[in-house]
Amino acid sequence: MPEEKTTLEIIAPTTEAAITNGLEQLGITEDMVDIEVLDSGSRGLLGIGGRQSRVRLTLKNAPEKNESTNSVTTSNHNFGEIVEYRESRKIDPTSLSTDELQCLKVAKTVVGELLDRMRVKAVIEPCFIEPEDDKDERIILVDIQGDDLSILIGRRSETMNALQYISSLIVSKELGKWVPMMIDVQGYRKRRDRQLRQLGRKMAEQAIQTGRRQVLEPMPANERRVIHLELRDHPQVITESTGEEPYRKLTISPKNQ
Repeated sequence: MPEEKTTLEIIAPTTEAAITNGLEQLGITEDMVDIEVLDSGSRGLLGIGGRQSRVRLTLKNAPEKNESTNSVTTSNHNFGEIVEYRESRKIDPTSLSTDELQCLKVAKTVVGELLDRMRVKAVIEPCFIEPEDDKDERIILVDIQGDDLSILIGRRSETMNALQYISSLIVSKELGKWVPMMIDVQGYRKRRDRQLRQLGRKMAEQAIQTGRRQVLEPMPANERRVIHLELRDHPQVITESTGEEPYRKLTISPKNQ
């Protein structure tokens, strides 16, 4: 599946201020993003009727596996990929190895420092969860709880995905290896995961009853994958992603169509 790019839009009095504010929020440097000026703004007449500047920061693609990544080794996961929520049981901390406990410690420290830069107060609880697919590795889930953390989620979870992406890169660099990692804010991913799975099952039933292909609204690659996984063993329907990003859609079709 195509890699979903993470973006953040910032509004400020000037273009320079918007870029600076965006980089500070993400805790990264300018060379790590592509910058698009959506509106350069205007000062107006005598300071009246002016518009603020609006820019979009898009995180650049992570390095490919065969490129040098400062001695960071990768597994069969894409570096910095967005991992969908797996509603699986947490792994008992007492059964974790010393290396795994160190991974949790580093993850908590990195996410905490990023939240400090964003001036966000929250409780951070990292843990390992079992993957949905036996071929995948254990995943670090960093659960963030606090009062009114909607700023960390953003439109279509873009801010949360950006935080997850940056955290994954930093944690992997600190540990010298790729560690699958996911961030959830106030249970957003858990709720969204349940909604997507329910939607997938409902639309599958409609496809079977009507004998027609069902087309869902455009959604990010990680959300489409949740439905693909939910229906992958369904005996009567098949799923497919069609269209171009960012309007790529998932379709559910009867197998006998």
